[in-house]
Amino acid sequence: MTQHRTVSVNGLDIFYREAGNPQNPAILLLHGFPTSSFMFRNLIPALAEKYHLVAPDFPGFGQSSMPGVEEYTYTFDQLSETIDGFIDAIGLEKYTLYVMDYGAPVGYRIASRRPEKVEGLIVQNGNAYKQGMEDNFWAPIKTYWANRNDAAAIEGAAVMVRPESTRWQYQDGVKDLTLVSPDTWTHDQALLDRPGNRDIQLALFYDYQNNPPLYPQWQEYFRTYQPPALVVWGKNDQIFVEAGAHPYKRDLKNVDFHLLDTGHFALETHGAEIASLIDRFLTREVAPKYN
Repeated sequence: MTQHRTVSVNGLDIFYREAGNPQNPAILLLHGFPTSSFMFRNLIPALAEKYHLVAPDFPGFGQSSMPGVEEYTYTFDQLSETIDGFIDAIGLEKYTLYVMDYGAPVGYRIASRRPEKVEGLIVQNGNAYKQGMEDNFWAPIKTYWANRNDAAAIEGAAVMVRPESTRWQYQDGVKDLTLVSPDTWTHDQALLDRPGNRDIQLALFYDYQNNPPLYPQWQEYFRTYQPPALVVWGKNDQIFVEAGAHPYKRDLKNVDFHLLDTGHFALETHGAEIASLIDRFLTREVAPKYN
């Protein structure tokens, strides 16, 4: 059974989902935009018999505290510091890191700071390379980076918090739309629509420009520490396109690489397949350390 918990981290309530025996190999699941640990709601019970799964909500997302932009610095540096504090608060000593979308810049900051904790990587549509950030999606965000106070640039970026954009993220690139529950985008949109959340998301859109300059540092982490990696990438994603998946094979020697015929939120359509790939990967690469 998945348990739903909250822990205090530097005055913030960080909500998290947890399942499985803490004596088993751990998986730390870091979500993307615009969702939360809700994206892992089906994956967690699928793996809980053999693994210890922990999925926190970032501040401003899901059920975690949502301080205003005047009270909390919504940057990826700060999110990573908060999640690092969360890891310490729950006593998580070792884990395989599952990163997706925003989870990648949060998770790779943490992994680079404390590489000894990371036993492996699971990468789902999360960039550590400049390849894959195509202008057809990123152009309005890049315009906002260059013109933060311009009303038209602000509105161009803020399109991504509208209901039609949230739904698009779940449906685009999906072959069989009946596999994607409308609960997904309606759940996420209800949280995006909370007073003050638009400003939070705009702050993170703006700060995203500080992630690509760190890519060389993260790539050096890959080359130096060589964590075994499973790449499960929705190849039809227009946000983090397929080109961003392939460079992992350049810096990591042990990569189990899979392109899936789906879009951004691959777990919604290929959850059972991804769970099976994770189990096979961890059984081979991590579980022997626990026997």
